[in-house]
Amino acid sequence: MLAGADWLGDSVGSYADSKLFVTTLAATVARLRPGVLSIAVDPGWVPTKMGGPGAPDDLELGHRTQEWLASSDEPDALTTGGYCYHRQRQQPHHAVHDEAFQEHLLRTLAEETRTAL
Repeated sequence: MLAGADWLGDSVGSYADSKLFVTTLAATVARLRPGVLSIAVDPGWVPTKMGGPGAPDDLELGHRTQEWLASSDEPDALTTGGYCYHRQRQQPHHAVHDEAFQEHLLRTLAEETRTAL
């Protein structure tokens, strides 16, 4: 999957790929840096310029999760390594917690950016 990734964002599949990679990166940071709170957030498909006027999700709910994570003392908001949608923990794609995939992503990102984590 990473070998065919469109790092310049020119292909249709690049958006979905980028969401997987960002979620995997958040889980990897949580694993490698246990003292750092790292949580991926899905704001939903909201009506913005990017999402379009017909996007079915609630624009108001789209940012509430980030606010909750930044200000809450609830255990779900303080548990690193998660993936949240509308203030609820969700199960991400199985590859997100695959350590081999995480390491492969880190190596690929380091090569693309010339910056190691």
